[in-house]
Amino acid sequence: MRVPHLVGLMAVDACETARAQGLLLNAPDRPDFHLTVVDYVVRQYPQPGSEVPRESMVYVWFDFGEGEGGGGMREPRVPKPPRGGLQRELDEPGGSFEMIRGAT
Repeated sequence: MRVPHLVGLMAVDACETARAQGLLLNAPDRPDFHLTVVDYVVRQYPQPGSEVPRESMVYVWFDFGEGEGGGGMREPRVPKPPRGGLQRELDEPGGSFEMIRGAT
């Protein structure tokens, strides 16, 4: 049987999906895994699509661990971008386009 794709599923959905496939689920980073409901699976082993015997153990993680993944800090940008959207930067006087316009 093939291991289902569990990454991105909530804990309760990952349990139901694995159980429906005849697989067992374990979470090494959560000793209270049976109480976990709303955390999302971020990693799994074996990989989705791997062939395993029925009632095999599939390991899932709900945290990337120290220094892995994540989006980092979300601090405000300083200085803030100007209001009103993008604006065209004007050419320097006497720039290359001035010569082209003057030649015609």
